[in-house]
Amino acid sequence: MKLVGTCLARGARMALSALCFGLLIPGGLALAMSLSPEETSKVEEVSSYFNSFKTLQGEFTQISPQGRVSAGVFFLSKPGRLRFEYAPPNPFLVVSDGSWVVIENRKQKTTDQYPLAATPLKLLLAEQINLLEQAEVKSVETSEGVSTIAVEDRNKLIPGRLVLVYDNNRKELAQWIVEDARGKRTTISLANLETGVDPDPKLFVVKIAKRKSNR
Repeated sequence: MKLVGTCLARGARMALSALCFGLLIPGGLALAMSLSPEETSKVEEVSSYFNSFKTLQGEFTQISPQGRVSAGVFFLSKPGRLRFEYAPPNPFLVVSDGSWVVIENRKQKTTDQYPLAATPLKLLLAEQINLLEQAEVKSVETSEGVSTIAVEDRNKLIPGRLVLVYDNNRKELAQWIVEDARGKRTTISLANLETGVDPDPKLFVVKIAKRKSNR
């Protein structure tokens, strides 16, 4: 899973949020009833795909709303661990250790950190994923061997929309697209995906800055 500039930091956050757009909120089964049997089956197939692996790694290419292209590699290990590493000249590195998500600008030597439980990444990194229950499915379309599933955050804490692009022939995720509240789109294309390869645990080590006390 390549970027530059301040807008790229925003793009990095958007890209990582995309796959896990829905939050763990109950009540999704009622929504599934509004889908056709074929649509429901496809959403279940994509959920099963995510649940078919514990580890996943590969390459990505990212296109920002401004048309900037970045690339890099990623490593995922359930539960909770993720590393999203952009290739130079993009200075960003995103790592989750299972408790914290840290976004590091290696050029400026700055970091932002967030509790994993307070981010939508917890869905992507969960042991089990059920899109019918954990996201609001807005549309399901299939054409020329590709299915696209558009979802939104069920409680509207995350504005915008995520579109998952699933290759029905290869039986794997090919792409995802994040559309923000203003309609701007960030596209992530995946390649050379591998499952079942145990990544080095050191890839998921993060340094958490201690918060200053007000006392």
